[in-house]
Amino acid sequence: MAHTPQTPQTPHTPRSTGRPAHQNVTFDSHGSTAHGYLALPASGHGPGVIVIQEWWGLTDHIADIADRLAAEGFVALAPDLYGGNVAHDSGEAFRMMQDLPVERGVKLLSGAVDHLLALPQTTSDTVGAVGFCMGGGFVLYLAAADQRVSAAVPFYGVIQGEIPDFSGLKAQILGHYGERDEAIPPATLDGLRTAIKNQSGIDADFRMYPADHAFFNDGRPEVYNAQASAQAWSSTLAFLRASLR
Repeated sequence: MAHTPQTPQTPHTPRSTGRPAHQNVTFDSHGSTAHGYLALPASGHGPGVIVIQEWWGLTDHIADIADRLAAEGFVALAPDLYGGNVAHDSGEAFRMMQDLPVERGVKLLSGAVDHLLALPQTTSDTVGAVGFCMGGGFVLYLAAADQRVSAAVPFYGVIQGEIPDFSGLKAQILGHYGERDEAIPPATLDGLRTAIKNQSGIDADFRMYPADHAFFNDGRPEVYNAQASAQAWSSTLAFLRASLR
């Protein structure tokens, strides 16, 4: 049931090539110091959402998504899973993803949930988690491990290795996937959906779009799909608003 993508033959460049990772906040995560990007709504308070990076790192694109969520009234925190590093091509991104054990990534993300819920600006008792590619897979790993996640939104989420244990899952799931995604063939989602249902009783809502992998990344014009992105974003906002209190 592994969905780890193969390294693309032609390197693709992330939006933030040559620039450092976006960081504006430091927090404790399981006894170590972690960093991330925090975006606050104009009101100064709102429900909390964790934003989880693609395999490129904490790029301009991921910070922009946090800003967009803040503009919609959410307190958005994007943890930096790579410790300040940003990949410059797909080969480097693949190696960096492989060098991040899932267990370590989940622990860091759980520490980010601690930090987000402790902020006085966060009004919700639980958080949402939105992630992309590698980060979409981590959305599911985090939701399976941490019951404080009540809304999980994987965008073309890559599961690295075995499907996680969903027996403790409490989050509702809204997933967005591309019909032309070679990294995550649509047929593989049937087993994932079945595992989630059998182990947790939760019906995952996986939505398909006539698009490629990374169709939401407007920094990659070769795969960006404006119509699919708009539809996925609109439904994501409605889902988060309905799920977070």
